[in-house]
Amino acid sequence: MSVNKVILVGRLGRAPELRYTPANKAVTDLRIATDHTWTDGQGQRQTKTEWHSVIVWGKDAENCERYLQKG
Repeated sequence: MSVNKVILVGRLGRAPELRYTPANKAVTDLRIATDHTWTDGQGQRQTKTEWHSVIVWGKDAENCERYLQKG
């Protein structure tokens, strides 16, 4: 089995919303926006925003709800 590690640096699209499963496990969904900027063939600066869906479980989910905010 292999594990991939990804570090996303961006902005939250909305505040994290903490909820609990029927088994009382904390879970939160995040939407993170990242930008990619480049100069096109005509010398114009272009920017593309990509949205990433992230699901966080357990104590990390509770910490996201406590410390993270939109923006």
